[in-house]
Amino acid sequence: MYKHILLPTDGSAGSDAAIQAGVSLAKALGARVTGLHVVPPFHTFTYRPDMIEDTEEQYEKESEEQARKVLLTVEKLAQECGVPCDSVVVRSDDVHDAIIATARERQCDLIAMASHGRRGVRALLLGSETQKVLTHSLVPVLVYR
Repeated sequence: MYKHILLPTDGSAGSDAAIQAGVSLAKALGARVTGLHVVPPFHTFTYRPDMIEDTEEQYEKESEEQARKVLLTVEKLAQECGVPCDSVVVRSDDVHDAIIATARERQCDLIAMASHGRRGVRALLLGSETQKVLTHSLVPVLVYR
């Protein structure tokens, strides 16, 4: 059925649960997985507090270290379960576009990701990356709650 599953993660508890389920599914299907972490590129003017005081070089280094730490969760779990795994860090302001593009470029046939459950005004104003992936992806999407 599915042979290559993309597992986007932001390092949250919800993402970790989706990773566990996604790796278990991959094991059951004999599929491989690709872990993905999307990092926003450095901007001089930003709403993100972690960029305000950093230099571009410092931000790049620290965000890469954080991404590798987040992706290590995917890699370790896949190794423990005997599931082939690779991982990728993508720099983009548009998380949903990066997820969809990575699935296409790496020929994934399923995206398995967490639902982050924004509610109320925040969901209306910010939207949900998961919802955007569901809306725009041509690759099937499995959402874990």
